[in-house]
Amino acid sequence: MADSLSWPADLPLAPWLSAWVAPDGWTHRRYDRPRVAGTVRRGRLLFQTGRADMIEKYGDAIDHFRGRGWDVSAFDWRGQGGSGRLAQGDTGHIDRFDRLVDDLTAFHADWTAEEEGPHAVLGHSMGGFVTLAALAAGGIAPDAAILVAPMLALRSPIGQWAGSRFARWQMRRGDPLRPAWQRLETPEAASARQKRLTHDLARFADQQAFRRQWPDLCLGSPSWHWVAEAFRATAALRDDPALARIATPVLMLVAQADRLVDARAAGRVAARMPRAEMVAFGQGCAHEILREADPVRANAFAAIDAFLTRHVSPV
Repeated sequence: MADSLSWPADLPLAPWLSAWVAPDGWTHRRYDRPRVAGTVRRGRLLFQTGRADMIEKYGDAIDHFRGRGWDVSAFDWRGQGGSGRLAQGDTGHIDRFDRLVDDLTAFHADWTAEEEGPHAVLGHSMGGFVTLAALAAGGIAPDAAILVAPMLALRSPIGQWAGSRFARWQMRRGDPLRPAWQRLETPEAASARQKRLTHDLARFADQQAFRRQWPDLCLGSPSWHWVAEAFRATAALRDDPALARIATPVLMLVAQADRLVDARAAGRVAARMPRAEMVAFGQGCAHEILREADPVRANAFAAIDAFLTRHVSPV
């Protein structure tokens, strides 16, 4: 268990990091930073990243919202970033995604009680799945929610049903905590990752440099158990009748060419939600929409800012 946390003093966000302890005693790395001085306060925004990410990866996106008057908080998910590990080495693992939903629910309760809002939540990829699952379960009820490339179905060349069965078979045939694939650090492998994540070469290079400098904050491949659980949990959420009862305004940003999650599944889910809006990006956009090339990012931020202006009353 992550009983205590420490981090290098030279981390870019070190002055704004602290610890948050979940109800079961697991310690998470937390981030809180106020809006840019001189801006009019809009409220508080909880910014949650995706699988294998850490808070630092989205520092410039966080700064965008700070510049719009939002006080921004975040925490690294259990088992990744600076919030400990659930498997040996750099393998990403979770026993059940409900545990992450429980963490978000507990953090959100503490966070909203700390200071008056309005309160908004943004979740990227796996963070988008956890945010939506918490909304459907009634665990959180922010004034608005933004789901960026939400993980509502994994992209699988053999489809959801066969992909799920294959992952479960792999999990049963050996150690379920073994990595689902080997992360290679060759130039060819790095180029393939870049194409799946972002067209912005500079932002991808910055993340590679961060991995080399602070490898302890980075993850490699997920475990086979993680993959099987992701297929199971996303299918359960897609079929959840509670989606139709979510009262929170929700904005989904999806990349139609996303090679990691299925944008079509996000569209079908959005259609079942009474207050959901969706903005789709075409071939020039990969999975990490808020880390894409500047024209794409500008359009994404404009859509989010307009959505928050419509649905979140000023302080």
